[in-house]
Amino acid sequence: MTDAGLGASAFEQHPLRARILGELHARPTRPLEAPARILHFAFLADAAGAEADRLAVTQACIERGLPGPDSQTRQFRVELQGAALVWERHGEFITHSWEFSGLDGDEPFAPSPATLMQKIRMLPQPGPLLVAVDLHMLAGDRDPASLGAVFGPLQMAVCDANAGRALIATDFAPDTFGFVRIFIANRSMPAMAAGRLAQRALEVETYRTLALLGLPEAQSLAPSIQRIEQELPRLLDAMTQATGVEQNRHLLDALTGLASELEVGAAASLYRFGATRAYDDLARARLYAINETPLPDYPSWSGFLTRRLQPAMRTCRNTEARQADLSRKLARAAQLLRTRVDTEVEAQNGDLLRQMGERVQLQLRLQQTVEGLSIAAITYYIASVIHHVLEGAKEAGLHVEPSTDTAILIPFIVAFVAWTVWRIRRKHSGE
Repeated sequence: MTDAGLGASAFEQHPLRARILGELHARPTRPLEAPARILHFAFLADAAGAEADRLAVTQACIERGLPGPDSQTRQFRVELQGAALVWERHGEFITHSWEFSGLDGDEPFAPSPATLMQKIRMLPQPGPLLVAVDLHMLAGDRDPASLGAVFGPLQMAVCDANAGRALIATDFAPDTFGFVRIFIANRSMPAMAAGRLAQRALEVETYRTLALLGLPEAQSLAPSIQRIEQELPRLLDAMTQATGVEQNRHLLDALTGLASELEVGAAASLYRFGATRAYDDLARARLYAINETPLPDYPSWSGFLTRRLQPAMRTCRNTEARQADLSRKLARAAQLLRTRVDTEVEAQNGDLLRQMGERVQLQLRLQQTVEGLSIAAITYYIASVIHHVLEGAKEAGLHVEPSTDTAILIPFIVAFVAWTVWRIRRKHSGE
């Protein structure tokens, strides 16, 4: 047996082992030499849009005799027409990052992004554009005050990064071309560290933007939640005064309507609020990885985003908590009303059963009375028949007394009829 046969490959592999091991290397960091420029775009896309975008990248690669990304690829890099394209597929969005290197000049964000985009072949847009970043990395140091003319001194967030080996600055606001600009001054970082810092800076902007998608959702739900919060105490107060099944059923219908409206909004926002929490955590993690050092008189990235982003995140969390709290209260109130309605219905059913019992007793008494009358009537008819027979017999010459003999037979007729009725009733009772 060879040495290779003694390794891990000699065992039967779990079908997911390669995929699990490859996940840690799905989005590797690329080295980045200053000066460098990156135009980064993030598009929201569903599964169909992501697959169509992958096919478009594959087609562009095939035209240059290069292989494209397969269906399992999460990140792909290829040189296309004077720039390198880094294509990444995420859960609900896709990113296109165009890397330009070897640019002349020492002026931040020169040339303009419009000039750079003329050098590349734009791929079909896979979905709505959400993030557009213009990142410019230059070698050497920069005075933060000199960047005020680029970003505006009142909106700029600037700090040292990567243990003081770089300076990063941005205003988190779109410029006239629609890009959020990020400037990195590379003081002493090697290419791999520079690429890692640029990647983290782009991810901060991407994830903080995606996290803010939950804010419009929370704001749109706020009027409905507020109305339900105001309506619920009124219904609870009406519960204490309601009497009768109809009133309680009317209140139960109103509570059920509020609960349905609330659950529709909660179900529609469930994914968005969950994604907002996840993106917020990712943005915080990337900020931590940047290893900021605050500068005097300037807000750091963390300080700027904490002041602006965290109120929006608290709004989303508060909206989600209000939904959950209202859902519990509505469920408890509805359960109380259902119990009350069930109790009143059971009481009404008891009254109906008692009334039915009374009617049965009355019907029994009427039946017994009818039975007594029927015995008398049948006895009368039988006696009349016998009397007629005896009268006929007397006229025929027999020695009988119709009246006397009929009178003598009546007790026997009554007994016979009563016995017959008793047998019939007993037979029916047994059945």
